Amino acid sequence: MKHLFFICLSCLCLNVKAQDISLALQKRTVLNTQIIDDEWLKVPDGLNVSFASDNKHFARELPPKVELQTKWEASVWKGEKINTQVVIWAKKGLNQVTLHLSDLKDKQGHLLKKENITTGFIKYVITDEFKNGCGYRKATDFDSSYVADLIDTKSSSIALQKNNTQPIWLSIKVPAGTIPGNYEGIVKINGDKDYTLSVTIRVLNKTLPAPGKWQYDLDLWQHPASIARIHKLPLWSAEHFSIMKKYYQMLADAGQKTITASIVNEPWGHQTFDDYPSLIKWTKKTDGGWKYDYSLFDKYIAFVMDCGIRDRINCYSMVPWKIAFTYYDESSQKEAVFTDGIGTLSYNHFWKTMLVDFTKHLKQKGWFNKTYIAMDERPMDAMKAVIKLLKETDKDWKIALAGEYHSEIEKDVENYCIASKWDFPAAILRKRKQQHKISTWYTCCTESYPNNFTFSSPAEGVWMGWYTANKKLDGYLRWAFNSWTKNPLVDSRFTAWPAGDTYQVYPGPLSSIRFEKLIEGAQDYEKIEQLRSSYLKNKQNKELSELNKALEIFEIKSLANTTADEMLIKVKPLLNR
Repeated sequence: MKHLFFICLSCLCLNVKAQDISLALQKRTVLNTQIIDDEWLKVPDGLNVSFASDNKHFARELPPKVELQTKWEASVWKGEKINTQVVIWAKKGLNQVTLHLSDLKDKQGHLLKKENITTGFIKYVITDEFKNGCGYRKATDFDSSYVADLIDTKSSSIALQKNNTQPIWLSIKVPAGTIPGNYEGIVKINGDKDYTLSVTIRVLNKTLPAPGKWQYDLDLWQHPASIARIHKLPLWSAEHFSIMKKYYQMLADAGQKTITASIVNEPWGHQTFDDYPSLIKWTKKTDGGWKYDYSLFDKYIAFVMDCGIRDRINCYSMVPWKIAFTYYDESSQKEAVFTDGIGTLSYNHFWKTMLVDFTKHLKQKGWFNKTYIAMDERPMDAMKAVIKLLKETDKDWKIALAGEYHSEIEKDVENYCIASKWDFPAAILRKRKQQHKISTWYTCCTESYPNNFTFSSPAEGVWMGWYTANKKLDGYLRWAFNSWTKNPLVDSRFTAWPAGDTYQVYPGPLSSIRFEKLIEGAQDYEKIEQLRSSYLKNKQNKELSELNKALEIFEIKSLANTTADEMLIKVKPLLNR
């Protein structure tokens, strides 16, 4: 979405020179060293261990301001994944800190096995600040710092440096077949000695469906070439497809519904670090006719569907950011570029020939009914021209659009994602639901909040699920699942847009706090919708009224005075009665 302007760690970690890091952080606000030293002098000897909120970032160089908690209690639905953080800190360094998990058990002996518990040491990456939001930027013009975001589930231990804080991510996925009840167990942390934390999980007699059946419509755009580059594999090789599988399954497990498919080269004008090549090879023959090679498109789409993402294929785009369509010219034996304007006779002929052939191919594959021609923040005249051409080619062509709300074309857009500053008119939204059209919203570089930058509050990812439910929308879109920067494991900043804007997960694949909180927001949306339906069916008017009243506070303007975390603390208990 761009933007109104415009494995294991040991084998992937990139070398960064000390002077480069120094330069990267030269604008960073310098904390008073004496104040920091005084804070660490107050810290008790030995390793300090506590549970802590998973909605907060903890600074590496400061002792955390938390009330010591050695017990974590939580309520959870069957099929749900819940998270917390453990923070450890010490004023003397430790060579090795390890974690040991146990099964959780109820009084009847039923087990919630430790295989359902995941831990990861949270690593720090370089971030910056929102400042002007959209627009190209120089690192030296922005305050940079380290932020805890990358969840390293590959490492079994970590060295804790002197006067350092280390957060740890703890997730529990409760299988759908779990017997309701209270499950208890422990987490042991070994540092200078053994430390024991207790866990009590209350499994409720309510069930979330599997992510593939969630109502919440999540759309994070995929970038295959970025995976090939970071893993140093030939693009579209067997090895490339093999390593991509882990990433796409990870995304499917988050409830992703849509396949991002480029049908032209660079549909976003090469605004990313890596190329964005077409899945279709266009060739102009010597006789002036055209042929289209769909072999890679077919292979890729079938592959992603096999990974569990099957609902839609969004094809980008007939309206790219730069009107320059490359193809191979047999007469000249080289690449050529078509640049005639959208809506011209030559443009219509260029695309009509392809669309007729593409339509036929999609119908043969059985994919036509789930394929959309997708557009991203394009001018009105261009969108109208493309819609007209599509419907003339085949009246059943579907259209996806992410951008501003336009009443003139709303009826023609089956999958409409509006920017956060817009609202669908209530009557239009009701009608779209009756017609089974998809209505979602997105954020990009324009919003300082809510957002998914590396410096954003983790709670904002959850907040988005509640906002979606309040607005009666179907889901949320973010333009980049994995459009990585040059050194994503180290530095989340990019030459344009705030840090973290270009990706939600890390090479590995490794998750992030941001990604996990997006999933939590999706789960909350599912809970809200299920409870609403149940309350209506059972005429539980008091409970329904209370839930709807709680949702009313989830307006973007409210975040100016109240944090996402503060809002969620008040309403979360309503989902786990």
